[in-house]
Amino acid sequence: MEMDTIAAIATGLSNAGISIIRISGKDAIGIVDLLFRAKKENFRLEYAKSHTLHYGILEDNKVLLDEVLVSVMRSPNTYTREDVVEINCHGGIVVTKRILDAVVRCGARLAEPGEFTKRAFLNGRIDLSQAEAVIDIIQAKSNMELENSVRQLRGNIFKEIKDLRQQILLDIAFIEAALDDPEHISLDGFAEKLEGNIVCWQHRLQKMLRTSENGRRIKEGIKTVILGKPNTGKSSLLNLLLGENRAIVTDIAGTTRDTLEEDIILNGIPLNIVDTAGIRWTKDVVERIGVDKAKQAAEKADLILFVVDASGALDDDDAEILRELGKKKVIFILNKIDLPNNVTEIDFEKYLHGIGSDNGDQARFSKEEIIRVSAKEGLGLEDLEQKITEMFFDGKLDFNEGICITNARHKYAMEKADKSLYQVMESIKMGMPEDFYSIDLMDAYRELGGIIGEEVDEDLVNTIFKEFCMGK
Repeated sequence: MEMDTIAAIATGLSNAGISIIRISGKDAIGIVDLLFRAKKENFRLEYAKSHTLHYGILEDNKVLLDEVLVSVMRSPNTYTREDVVEINCHGGIVVTKRILDAVVRCGARLAEPGEFTKRAFLNGRIDLSQAEAVIDIIQAKSNMELENSVRQLRGNIFKEIKDLRQQILLDIAFIEAALDDPEHISLDGFAEKLEGNIVCWQHRLQKMLRTSENGRRIKEGIKTVILGKPNTGKSSLLNLLLGENRAIVTDIAGTTRDTLEEDIILNGIPLNIVDTAGIRWTKDVVERIGVDKAKQAAEKADLILFVVDASGALDDDDAEILRELGKKKVIFILNKIDLPNNVTEIDFEKYLHGIGSDNGDQARFSKEEIIRVSAKEGLGLEDLEQKITEMFFDGKLDFNEGICITNARHKYAMEKADKSLYQVMESIKMGMPEDFYSIDLMDAYRELGGIIGEEVDEDLVNTIFKEFCMGK
């Protein structure tokens, strides 16, 4: 089906140096030709070679719109695999809108969010996982997220899924051929061969699935909760990490009554960090609500920063917090090292072991999780950054050319495919007929196809592209 010609502003709608209006479709060049007056006499865009840039003015009904540069890109070697024209004009809001309005009056229609990338997908230039990588690149909040999205855009996931589907399809085809022509194609010994293939396929799927937790952390940030008694310096630590005075800091215990959330990048690591009310027993109703919210935040955390006042003393409130930690990853921060210290690493390690013996979990924590910090003086931040790096992402930030699953839709499809392959293994063990294998193999094939857009319905495609910004 032939698609109409679409247009949109591809740059941010604000006063800037330049703006770009993008037009894509079979009439893109002809539409802009109606408005464009080249500096070169008698030149028309319809005669322009592909991937060339042309200087001139735009006129609408003999009214000068702007002085522009127009780039012409002919199909199929374009982003959408259609003819594409981009008008580079001055970056004012009014002039950009006037040019877009003129393009629409000449025959284009306004593009929907993500429609250029949707056409790239529908025209076979990119698969669905690559299309989703485009929006991830635009929305990336850290270098780590950006680098992973760029790898996905280059087709890392597509290549792996494509290869898995091809291998599954070969075995499906063999089963179907053997069932249709048993006289010439034998299935003797095929179950054992298929079993070996499935072990290999599941290993590859599970290897990708194991990256999904780190993938979630790359995309959403490590959910980090700061816990501790009142007045241990939790809010000062948050301010230190942020590099600004975001949280109120006083000498009065219990100043923080509610949770305060911020997204930060710490040494390249994205953190979704939550400052909480100090945990202690209290009769104050409002403060008690804050304590409850702190405990709820801790339950959802990937990482807990347990702040201890090294100039003070350990007591029952510290013990209560320790018992709330469960199996969470924890970094113990001995804060206020700029003051005379009453609690050393050795003291705190002994304390941890004492609490651990009460819980029957003496080896739960060690000295390696203890960091000395002065949030007031900015001391110990590098040690904290290094410890977080060691705890997550296998101690390194570089994924090289590997695959890291950041998309929940991809993870869900892989899990369903893995389950279907498990069902095939169960059928083999039970000695079921080979046509039973085909049913579950085909289910796995379809689920994997949904990741790259080869087995996906129109509603899902529309939902994905609605998340895009205009002009992309």
